[in-house]
Amino acid sequence: MSLSARIALSAAVVLAIFVALTAIALDRAFRDSARSATQTRLLGQIYLLMAAAEVDTRGQLSMPPTLQEPRFTLPGSGLYAQVLDGSNDAVWRSHSTIGAQVPFSGPSPTGAQHFVQRHDSSDRPYYVLSYGISWATEKNEYPFTFAVAEDLAAFYTQVNRYRRSLWAWLGTMAVLLLLVQALVFRWGLAPLRRVSQELAAIEGGAQDRLQGEYPRELKRLTDNVNDLLEHERAQQQRYRNGLADLAHSLKTPLAVLRGALGGKRTKAELASALEREITRMDHIVEYQLQKAATAGRATLATPIAIKPIVLKLIESLDKVHHQKAVEVVVSVDDDTRLRGDEGDLMEMLGNLIDNAYKWCVKKIQVFASAEEGNLTIKVEDDGPGINPSEITQILQRGTRVDEAVPGHGIGLAIVRDMALAYHGTIEIGASELGGAEIRLTLPA
Repeated sequence: MSLSARIALSAAVVLAIFVALTAIALDRAFRDSARSATQTRLLGQIYLLMAAAEVDTRGQLSMPPTLQEPRFTLPGSGLYAQVLDGSNDAVWRSHSTIGAQVPFSGPSPTGAQHFVQRHDSSDRPYYVLSYGISWATEKNEYPFTFAVAEDLAAFYTQVNRYRRSLWAWLGTMAVLLLLVQALVFRWGLAPLRRVSQELAAIEGGAQDRLQGEYPRELKRLTDNVNDLLEHERAQQQRYRNGLADLAHSLKTPLAVLRGALGGKRTKAELASALEREITRMDHIVEYQLQKAATAGRATLATPIAIKPIVLKLIESLDKVHHQKAVEVVVSVDDDTRLRGDEGDLMEMLGNLIDNAYKWCVKKIQVFASAEEGNLTIKVEDDGPGINPSEITQILQRGTRVDEAVPGHGIGLAIVRDMALAYHGTIEIGASELGGAEIRLTLPA
């Protein structure tokens, strides 16, 4: 299900629940209000009956033949009344009760109102209000209970009419709200649709990156997607270039080998030539494969802590160079991190620290810090140092200043190429310890 469909369905469900709960609440409020209004109206009818009634000194109640409310005189009109005396006998009933079985309540205490809903023998509902009074005459006080009942047919008709009107209006409002929500969602989700369209264009080769202007909430996503696309293209280009460079670099040693095999040389000369060119080819393959395999800078990569890797490398190199008893000072904070590939970081730090072990006398210092968006790594030693005139030469593949020191001569070249893949730099200078200082700067 698409995101738009999910949001539309969720909004429709929420709106339906809201409308239903609103309708129930309003219906309940209207019924309570209508019931209260009915009670008030029936009480008013009782007051009119009390005003029209006459009680003589013997306690005999009499009512005029014509009442102010004409429905009391019409049989089956829906409005009924009766009066009970103190013996619970009906001393008067309205003409409207003729032929009707109205479920009046019993006597009520003086001053008490009793309002209930009752049903007759045919289950027809009525609202019944009883009011107990004490009628004072010159000689005595006589208790009476005035009761008025109203058929609920009119009440239910009123409620049903209200319900129809309520649901009509709520339904209309719900439809209008859904239409407005649809327009709002369409406008709000327009940037996502534009991202989808641009991604489809990238897949089809029509463009190479996301180019639109997007809201702040999507800006980080689109920037990361662009960085990811750029990283992927850069890595593919490194593979192509690496294969092309490998093929080109192997041509010369292969030509030398072909010439050596075709020429007139002694076995010793031939073996020496083969050994030299095979070693050269091995260095070329190692360098080009490492260069092509460099992951490079990736915005979405997990930040890697520098210090654990430095300590792990030092622990391994201490065992390799145990005869030198090198003192290593590590100045790296625990929260110093690089967003990149752990293998790349291991390769770069490994080459730099390994070179320091090879050239130092007895002391190495490793420093790393992140400032202003860049990670600076410095590896210093107390060795003989590097002549400034040899720096360019050292950074070339296969170049070694001192053949007595073991190695292939490709370590710093690999570090240089990896640093370039991360949009970083490598610099060689003089150390305060007296030897060389290799400074690696990468985007943190």
